[in-house]
Amino acid sequence: MRKSLSALILAAGLLAVSLPASSRGTEAPALTPAHTVTLTAKAKTKKPPTPAQLAFRARQKKCGAEWRAAKAAGKIAKGMKWPQYWSACNKRLKSGG
Repeated sequence: MRKSLSALILAAGLLAVSLPASSRGTEAPALTPAHTVTLTAKAKTKKPPTPAQLAFRARQKKCGAEWRAAKAAGKIAKGMKWPQYWSACNKRLKSGG
């Protein structure tokens, strides 16, 4: 399986090298000043995060700090990984605990 995958990747690479540059689509379209203004304007119109997103990020940071402290102190249950800890911590913080 590994040999056939390697052969396929090698063949695709050789095919791409042998094609003329114009058929590969490697030429970048020319940007006019109007394009750059449009791209810049789109980048600056990013919406601010919602209150729910801000609350989620705060809970995630708090749980992350708790996880690191508990892990350093050796208080994490054997076999528990971050996703399980995050789930329990997130539920606890959402309920106000």
